[in-house]
Amino acid sequence: MSYFTWKETGLTSDCSSLEAMASRLEESARLIRRLSKEGFKLKIKEDQQLIIHEDPTVFNEWGFISEESGYKQLLLIPEEE
Repeated sequence: MSYFTWKETGLTSDCSSLEAMASRLEESARLIRRLSKEGFKLKIKEDQQLIIHEDPTVFNEWGFISEESGYKQLLLIPEEE
């Protein structure tokens, strides 16, 4: 299963106004809703929030880089006949 870690450490730290902060949060909310509609899910593992998708093709189409171990990623590569 492909995944990456969601780390929010200051989404609005570079904003200079309340309006800029609101815009940034709204933009992020739109993106998160799009991810949800595409089948991405949130998985809590220990103290981390992982964004996961069952289909590695969809995951890759979004341009995400999976944080799975190298071994797990190699298992996803189909063998040529």
